[in-house]
Amino acid sequence: MKIILLENVEKVGRKGDILEVAPGFARNYLIPRKLAMEVTPGNLKSVEMQQKALKKKLEKERLTFQELIKQLNQVSLTFVRKSSEKDVIFGSVSAADIQEELARLGFDLDRKKIILEEPIKRLGTFSVPIKVYHEDKAEIKVVVVKEEAPAPESQAEPQK
Repeated sequence: MKIILLENVEKVGRKGDILEVAPGFARNYLIPRKLAMEVTPGNLKSVEMQQKALKKKLEKERLTFQELIKQLNQVSLTFVRKSSEKDVIFGSVSAADIQEELARLGFDLDRKKIILEEPIKRLGTFSVPIKVYHEDKAEIKVVVVKEEAPAPESQAEPQK
């Protein structure tokens, strides 16, 4: 069945794409959720006009996100954590920690956009990709350093 996507659908296509999909998928999932509509001559003309407007809008959006990517590429976050002698930290640095620090710096990003295969559990410098716009990604630098142990308080000798 030929359909026109009305919204971006993960692993299917982008808004405005004309696709051939299984009839059941279209009738039971895409069309009832208003994610797609069936291809007809009237619908095609309507979608063509919408696509022209959408292209202009997407170009403006992309320029805005390019600026955000430039800003994020310059970000370096430092986390101080307790660690063992083998440079393994107690706990970890997770996507939530990174999101929190980015929010503190003024970046409002969804935690799901931070691409971290697994939490960081070692000391060192790491490059963490962030999905900003469709396939466009930014890379931030995350530095995990060892927490210095507080110096023991000097014991004053008792006076005699």
